[in-house]
Amino acid sequence: MRTVLQRVTRARVTVDGAAVGSIDRPGLLALVACAADDGAEDVATTARKIAELRILEGETSVADTGAAVLVVSQFTLYGETVKGRRPSWGRAAPGHVAEPLVEAVVADLRARGLEVATGAFGAQMQVELVNDGPFTVIVDT
Repeated sequence: MRTVLQRVTRARVTVDGAAVGSIDRPGLLALVACAADDGAEDVATTARKIAELRILEGETSVADTGAAVLVVSQFTLYGETVKGRRPSWGRAAPGHVAEPLVEAVVADLRARGLEVATGAFGAQMQVELVNDGPFTVIVDT
């Protein structure tokens, strides 16, 4: 799995003009992509990193502070751009494989007692955020 974590003061996802998920306080926006060979171990590592990385204000984590998380699936994080002018998506998991993995990350975070909002898997989404810092890190499993 590949995840881009952005520290935000707020973030929101809309689909067709309607908000489907938002956090209105400091936390993390997690853009999550799945590779074709990802599995349960990748889910556990990704959820642990989202919850426990000490990247919030004062070197604290989401788990430490109870900050909110907005999880948005984004297969394009696996775009290969080495050759040509069009990205290749060959490493990205197909939707029927990726969707349950992203849902499992969300379930793991919620099982930790965290507030988690989500986008809409496979939808054309508009993501709005206020990046705090700016502060962005990439997590690969």
